[in-house]
Amino acid sequence: MKEVEVLAHTDVEKGFQLMFEAVTILQEALDTSFFDAYIENSENFIDSQTVRVIDGVPKKEVVEKVTSLYQQLEVLSLTEEDKRKISQLVLLKGSMEEGIQANHQLTPDGIGFLFVYLLEQLTKDSKEVSILDVAVGTGNLLYTVMTNLNLAKKSATGFGVDVDDTLLNIAAVNQEWMKLDAHLFHQDSIDPLLIDPVDVALSDLPIGYYPLDEKVADFKVASSDEHSFAHHLLMEKAMKHVKKDGFGLFLVPSNLLETNQAPLLTNWLKEDVYLQAVLQLPSSLFSQKGLGKSILILQNKGDHAKQAAEVLLAELPSLKDEQPLLKFISEFRTWYQSNINE
Repeated sequence: MKEVEVLAHTDVEKGFQLMFEAVTILQEALDTSFFDAYIENSENFIDSQTVRVIDGVPKKEVVEKVTSLYQQLEVLSLTEEDKRKISQLVLLKGSMEEGIQANHQLTPDGIGFLFVYLLEQLTKDSKEVSILDVAVGTGNLLYTVMTNLNLAKKSATGFGVDVDDTLLNIAAVNQEWMKLDAHLFHQDSIDPLLIDPVDVALSDLPIGYYPLDEKVADFKVASSDEHSFAHHLLMEKAMKHVKKDGFGLFLVPSNLLETNQAPLLTNWLKEDVYLQAVLQLPSSLFSQKGLGKSILILQNKGDHAKQAAEVLLAELPSLKDEQPLLKFISEFRTWYQSNINE
């Protein structure tokens, strides 16, 4: 996926430059990975901008240089959303230089803001919104939604789960820096979650097979012939933690309903939830053909939920073209009022 552009001559750009320099200095001084240096740097900054020294490492001149960068960063006027943008840009640049697997890539801002627009409409009658991400990673998608819902005068509470300790540590230090009301859990999302039902589930789901067949035998989307698709399992699990009438928004492969395990998913969709919309993202967002993705909007059954008379099937315009995007948002609002919120 493509890198987000930095706006010139802003506190966000200055913050990005200062933080990226501090991380790369620490990466070299500590002889560690970019992500581990990012975590170390963030912990230093949160700890009163104090560089941690163990057994004389890093050296005094490195400490002085990094401390100076922290002092310059501290005086910038940064909102929650500014801090999220800075962290995302630093991680994007670092991951491009270091190289990470596809399932660990950050969800681009364009997609994150689309989730925000959709959730603003789906939760328009609520001033408080609780959100679960069962594959939270570094937290970028969850935090994009939370910071922007907060800007829209909604109180957002987040819950994030991930099995990867490095990614979750990044999410943890970012949460502390942004001072978001988010609660993180280091575990396999397939295991029991000690999380109360939430208003909304969302996730940029990791794609692949789940290796532990016995653990998922009771899932409706589980395959008896081969390893089950992890993204199918995570959707089913996430919706079990959503309140009645609540929504799930999931970023999935566009060929989701064309695979050999699609019938299992289709049966679950028919029996347990309502499939309300399939929004295909523009191909320009993805570097290779065949890697296209869509957003599924699901809704749990309940006293105030029903299957939309017209499932919304849409191909979205470029997320950079404001007028076609505003037109889609208007059309989505009309569809929602006619089909979901009558």
